[in-house]
Amino acid sequence: MPRVKIGPALPDRTTIDVEIVRLRNLDVEQLQSRWQNVFGRRPHPNLPRHLLFRVLAYRLQADHLGDLDGESQRLLDRSVSPEDAGQRAVRLTADLRAGTVLAREWNGQMQRVAVLADGFAWNGKTYPSLSKVAFAITGTRWSGPRFFGLRDKPSRGPKP
Repeated sequence: MPRVKIGPALPDRTTIDVEIVRLRNLDVEQLQSRWQNVFGRRPHPNLPRHLLFRVLAYRLQADHLGDLDGESQRLLDRSVSPEDAGQRAVRLTADLRAGTVLAREWNGQMQRVAVLADGFAWNGKTYPSLSKVAFAITGTRWSGPRFFGLRDKPSRGPKP
């Protein structure tokens, strides 16, 4: 009988949710102590409770479910502010002209999406975003521009 390898167990979502609820019930001092345990240093003394909670909750989820992919990390690293990151991401789809057809093979079938003036057409339906189209195709959440292979063109000049 052939030997079967069993991979690591998938993260238990309910365990993560329970831990986040526990974090939500901690006061500032307890959150600061938890921060010390997680990051190995004290948080800035003026960091408000809601940010302590959010960063710790994010880290908990990232440790269990996986962190951001490299492309998303680089997009955020190049951004001056959250607004700048959003504008860079939007630029990917803003450059598409109505009439453009995007194609992607998924599960052995070619998927074609037409760019409209007010959205994207796929399988006879109109969607407001490429991400909604990618969800309709795959059944899972995707970045639409990433799913269709659109990339932010690298700058040719030196980075600031």
